[in-house]
Order: sequence, then C-alpha cells, then structure tokens
Amino acid sequence: MTDKPTVIYNDSCPICSREVAGYRRMAERDGVELGFAGLSEGAHADHGLTRDQAARRFHVVKDGTLYSGLPAFAVLWAEMPRLRWLARLVRLPGLSHILGAAYDHLVAPALYALHRRRQRRAESVSGKGRAG
Repeated sequence: MTDKPTVIYNDSCPICSREVAGYRRMAERDGVELGFAGLSEGAHADHGLTRDQAARRFHVVKDGTLYSGLPAFAVLWAEMPRLRWLARLVRLPGLSHILGAAYDHLVAPALYALHRRRQRRAESVSGKGRAG
C-alpha cells in the first residue's frame, strides 16, 4: 500500500488539536503528505476503534497498519524530516520502554481524564439548557 500516513486524533481535545495543528503546519512546510482525521470525522471506526478507544490514545495508520501510543508518534515523526531524530531516539530499546510506559500510564490517562471532564461539563450544560 502507498496510502499516506493518517493521524487519528481527538479533535475535541484542545491540547491534542493544538499539537496536531503543529504537525500539520510542519508537514505542509516540509512537503510531507499526511492525512489528519479527527474523531468527529468518524475515521476511527474505519480502523476498528470505538470513539472512546480512539480518544484514549494517539493513533497513526500507515500502510494499513494501526499504530497506537508512542509507536504512533514514532511513525509520525519518522515521516517528518525535522523530527526523524526524535523517532530514532524514542525507538531506542531502553528509552522506548520507559517513554512508552510514561505515555501509557501518565500522559494518555491524564489527557483522557481531561477529555471526560470536558464531556461531562458539556453534557451538564446541554442538559440544563433543555430543562430550563
């Protein structure tokens, strides 16, 4: 397959959206072809992910393979000339284990918790609007 790599991200998360916007700008400046699909676009379902699963982690699809977490970042960074060094760094055996664990057990859960809090707040506000 020669499909361009596609980033699947939580576009309702301000932190995720800001980070992905930076990747998008960098890719455009460097002439790198990438696809970007926010959860609101429904692309996660094309790859067997529920919306909730997709919101929990960062995902990249390349050549038909779905990557998740730190490996997804490494796949994305390897595509970008300015970040290839970072992809090589995070793939080093000892470092990949430590950074992967940090992402899996600290960063991703914290971002997901913020996402859930925003969802509950939005549901609360929309519920109040209907009742009043």
